[in-house]
Amino acid sequence: MEEIKKYLNILKGDVQGGVVSAIVAFPQALAFGVATGMGASAGIWGAIILCFFAGIFGSKLPMISGPTGPVAIIIATVYAACSNDTNCIMSIFLMASIIQIIISFTQLPAIVKYIPYHVLSGFMNGVGTILIIMQLTPLLGLKSQSSPFENLKYLFINFNNLNTSALILGFLTLIIVFAIPKRINRIFPAQILALLVCTYISIIFNLQVDRIAQIQINIPSLHFPLLNSDILIKGLPYAMALAVICSSESMMTGLVADSLTKEKTTPKKLLASQGIGNFLCALTGSMIGSAATMRTVAAISSGALTKIAAIVSSFSLILAIVIFSDFMEQIPLTVLSGILIKIGFDIIDMKTLKVIKYAPKDDLYVLLVVFLLTVFYNLIFAIGAGITLAALLYAKRVADTTSIGVKDINDDEINQYEKELAVDFKYLIRVVHINGQFFFGSATQIVSQFEELLGTKYLVLVYESDSLLDVSAIFALEDIIIRLQSQKIKVLLVIKSKIIFKQLKDVKIHSQIGENNVFYKEKEAVEYAKTMLKKKLSEKKKDFL
Repeated sequence: MEEIKKYLNILKGDVQGGVVSAIVAFPQALAFGVATGMGASAGIWGAIILCFFAGIFGSKLPMISGPTGPVAIIIATVYAACSNDTNCIMSIFLMASIIQIIISFTQLPAIVKYIPYHVLSGFMNGVGTILIIMQLTPLLGLKSQSSPFENLKYLFINFNNLNTSALILGFLTLIIVFAIPKRINRIFPAQILALLVCTYISIIFNLQVDRIAQIQINIPSLHFPLLNSDILIKGLPYAMALAVICSSESMMTGLVADSLTKEKTTPKKLLASQGIGNFLCALTGSMIGSAATMRTVAAISSGALTKIAAIVSSFSLILAIVIFSDFMEQIPLTVLSGILIKIGFDIIDMKTLKVIKYAPKDDLYVLLVVFLLTVFYNLIFAIGAGITLAALLYAKRVADTTSIGVKDINDDEINQYEKELAVDFKYLIRVVHINGQFFFGSATQIVSQFEELLGTKYLVLVYESDSLLDVSAIFALEDIIIRLQSQKIKVLLVIKSKIIFKQLKDVKIHSQIGENNVFYKEKEAVEYAKTMLKKKLSEKKKDFL
């Protein structure tokens, strides 16, 4: 009976999570479909098909998939490059999905984590900026152009021809999606509220604004694209870019889901399921996509625990099409533009922008280069250039700080000291050394070693190097501290360099563990841990007696 009750509770959480994620996905899928030029039907069916099949073939976690901002930006580029040729577009989607499935059988998924954080941040900031710029013209009732630069130019020339009704609806949409308090947004998403309120206003007052075209209710039919040598040569770079972006975003969503559920996602299985879902999207003329972080978080936060949530989300979207198809045709494009502008702001990486001034200047240079190339040149080239530049600058940084010399270190004494500590305190106190360069390449490797420290009460974390931490290392160290604290482990940090201590102080990391818990010498930290542990054990003994 208890088992049945347990399964019913899990099912209840999955249904709630699936419905909530569908509510979040609904306006976004419509908006992305329109923004790419493929149409609202392609966006909504892409969300349905990808979420359903990626859910079935993916991990047990509630991974909600569909069109996303970064993927939509590249699809818009593909749409323009193919001159609206459906066969060309679907061929590229098909190639991207096949590449994604191939990647899932290799060791490449493990390489994604080595992409520097500031490269990803520059790219995401660029994508967010593109989304905002590209939606300025439809927000004002004007025609959207093919590139951010052309869009700004067209807006400047035709500003006097803007549609006043579209402007009013667009700004009302922005007010709703930006001003609604978070506590209300959790109960009733602001994007849905904006969609309902602004659409009904446009209908009641019969406002003359551009609206969504007819929504396809019937399930799209399967159609295999006709591949030829010209499409293969022309489309392969776009297909590879789509495969990399879809895979990277899915894996990042997987990491978020792991963190929230305390479970483990298998990267290869995740990418394979996404590839299968995108393959079927390509065969049905729908938009491809990836696992979506915002929707997955919404599902998990609403109680979802298994993949059933993804299936429920898909069927909820189908139900929405059947019931609200007539309403969807009346949705003004300016309302979708307002929603996309909010999504663009959400994509921009504010976390990095707050701490980047404390990071080495090299990180800032890479971030700016990737950002500018993404917005004004080419998304595909931007990522490649960013990774190359980050690698070169890091190699220079290491070369500048490396020298050959001899230094006497009494390793035997400290090793014996730590062995005695393990015996005397039965691993209630542990000492962990981070040796060598702690940078974007080593940060993720180090984080993975702190998954489980059962029985430990005090962890003395010794950072040996005197080189400044880059952005990835700062966030990795923050992640280590949060993970250890979530396991009720007290962290004592030993920083042997005053420069590093100042950097951690600037980015507020020292405040997470308390300034009194930061030491310059390992023995001081260990003696402090011993004192505190003995005090706690003594207090517990008194309470027991």
